[in-house]
Amino acid sequence: MQGFETFVDWSPVARLLLVGTLVAAGPLLWVGWRWRAATPVQRLRALTVLTLFLTFDLVLFGAFTRLTDSGLGCPDWPGCYGAASPIGAHADITAAQSAMPSGPVTLPKAWIEMIHRYLATAVGGLILVIAIVSTALRRRAGDTPVLWAWLTLVWVCLQGAFGALTVTMKLWPAIVTLHLLGGMALLALLRWQAVRFDGTPSPLGPGWRTALWGALALVVLQIALGGWVSTNYAVLACRDFPTCQGRWWPEMDWARAFELWRPLGAQGSGEALPFAALTAIHYAHRLVAYVVLVALLGLGWALRRAGHIRHARWLWGLAAWQLLTGLSNVVLEWPLLAALAHTGGAAALVVVLTGWLAPPVRQRSARAAQAATAARAWQGGRA
Repeated sequence: MQGFETFVDWSPVARLLLVGTLVAAGPLLWVGWRWRAATPVQRLRALTVLTLFLTFDLVLFGAFTRLTDSGLGCPDWPGCYGAASPIGAHADITAAQSAMPSGPVTLPKAWIEMIHRYLATAVGGLILVIAIVSTALRRRAGDTPVLWAWLTLVWVCLQGAFGALTVTMKLWPAIVTLHLLGGMALLALLRWQAVRFDGTPSPLGPGWRTALWGALALVVLQIALGGWVSTNYAVLACRDFPTCQGRWWPEMDWARAFELWRPLGAQGSGEALPFAALTAIHYAHRLVAYVVLVALLGLGWALRRAGHIRHARWLWGLAAWQLLTGLSNVVLEWPLLAALAHTGGAAALVVVLTGWLAPPVRQRSARAAQAATAARAWQGGRA
């Protein structure tokens, strides 16, 4: 507990919340102006869609923070050396950078880390507004997914806790990977809400749900493995394709590769993580990628044969995107742009598949309203 307290300083939290509120005010004002003639439910749906878009950007910026080694740009939380921005922490950052010029703390990295925290705070504020407005509209109209809104708010708070642990536990791979998965889950929750505001039912009937859930489960597994590769810096353990280190089955240490609870670059015993373990981490991601690729292509083919050509093209396009960006990470030695594009493709797959699975709530509300009208008419007839 003492170590946790060392890296947590709540003194700048009020100023951080102020910055997050100011950032969130922009989207709120834009939605209020752009949709000023719309109904309250339509404005809420627009805000949900905009928050989904901003959360997608936040996931990408989180990946940018990790890929630029900026996760410890401010080694405490929630501020930066007890300040609300790198401006107030300039002296501490300069001292740390002078002591270790190539270390984790530099002024650019500090700004990247703090911008990520500002954006995360703003997204949390927008989700809070969505939850409050959903509750108010539910009492008036009864057609807003209020339970999902509050579940999303709880989830984004958990994401904040994992963001704190990412810093305080010095980038432990398990924590960072869970933080990535939490971001994907947040995207899914917001996408689910956005679709449930739409009264148009999905053209994909109930018969597709099992296949879609299976595809989503495979995608999530692959994202977890990809996060494990990235957080363990195992991307360059294999620099050739389709072989790895010139062999189809290189030397690999599976047991140490998937020892989950350990520091970055080390085993649980404290010894350095062997290269064979990094190879196993990379190769596991590659092997499952083949399975995911075949599953997405097969599902796309089935959708096309059933007449859902647009859905099939989405799946094939995203599968091709992931294949090309994944190969680029290997053969081009992990360029930043390709790595970000690969994360974006994974997030897009989660958003697309979740959108196809989510049922529209307003259709159900309409049926409930019809049932209530019929019940009132029946009671009136009896009277």
